[in-house]
Amino acid sequence: MNDQATNAATETFVAHRNLLFTVAYEMLGSAADAEDVLQEVWLRWVKVDLAQVHDERAYLVRITTRQSLNRLRTMKRRKEAYVGPWLPEPLLTAPDVAEDVELAESMSMALMLVLETLSPTERAVFVLREAFDVGYDEIAAAVGKSPAAVRQIAHRARGHVDARRPREAVSPGQARAALESFQRALETGDPQGLLDVLAPEVVLVSDGGGVKQAALRPITGADKIVRYMLGGIGKADVALAVDPTVVNGSPALLLRVDGEIDGVMAVRVEDARITGLYYVRNPQKLTHLESETPLTLR
Repeated sequence: MNDQATNAATETFVAHRNLLFTVAYEMLGSAADAEDVLQEVWLRWVKVDLAQVHDERAYLVRITTRQSLNRLRTMKRRKEAYVGPWLPEPLLTAPDVAEDVELAESMSMALMLVLETLSPTERAVFVLREAFDVGYDEIAAAVGKSPAAVRQIAHRARGHVDARRPREAVSPGQARAALESFQRALETGDPQGLLDVLAPEVVLVSDGGGVKQAALRPITGADKIVRYMLGGIGKADVALAVDPTVVNGSPALLLRVDGEIDGVMAVRVEDARITGLYYVRNPQKLTHLESETPLTLR
C-alpha cells in the first residue's frame, strides 16, 4: 500500500475508531480486549484494497465483529477460571454518551451482565441491532448467517434481554439523585440513610478477581449489604474518598482509600431506589481510570 492509500486508510479508521471500540467493548465487556481487537482490525484494514470497498463503515464493523467473536470464545475459558463474580471493566464515558439513551443503556453494567448470558452470536446480533441499528443484511455478513436467521436470533436475544433488563429506564438525573443519597450515607456511615435509598431486595455484586477482597457470591437484601459495606469500611483505619464519575454511560462512584483507587461502584436504579450495586475492585480492571480520556459518541 502506497503512502496515499495508507493515509486514506488511516483517516477512515480514525474517523470510525470510537464506533469500532464501542462495538468491541459491548461484545467483550473489556476495554483492554477491545483495544486488542482494534489492533487486529487495523492490521487487516491496511491490507484491504479500498477501491473495492463500497461502505467503509460497514466493512470495518464487519471486521470488528468477527475479531470480537473470535476473542469472545477465548475469553469464555478465562471467565470460567475467574475467582468470584466477573464484572465488565468500567469504562469512563463523556456526558454526551448518556444523551443517547439506547447506547447508554446497552453499555450499563446491569445490561452488560445480562449480555453475558447470551451466546457469542446472540450477543453480536443484539449489540449491532439494538445499540447501533445495523441492518440485518450487514449483521448477516458480519456473523456468517443468513438475514432470515439473524432476524430470528435478534428476536430471541431481545426477548431474553427484555425479561431481565430494568422495568423502565431512569434518567441520568434520577440516577444521580439516588447515587448522591447513597454517597452521603456511605461517607457518613449512616445505616438508615443507606436503607432509605436501597431497595429491600437490592443485589450487590463485587469483583475482586482474587486479588482484592470481595464477596465470592452476590449479596441480596438491603440489611445484609449495609452490614457488609459499613462493616468493611468501619473496620479499616483508612481515609475514604468518594467522588462522582460517569462510567458506561451512567452516573457512578469512584472510591479511593488513602488516595489510591479502590474501586468503581456502578448502580442500577428503579423507582428512585437502588436495586443493583456493581463494585469493581480488581486492580487489573482499574488501571486506565486515571489516564484514559472519557469515551465520546461515535
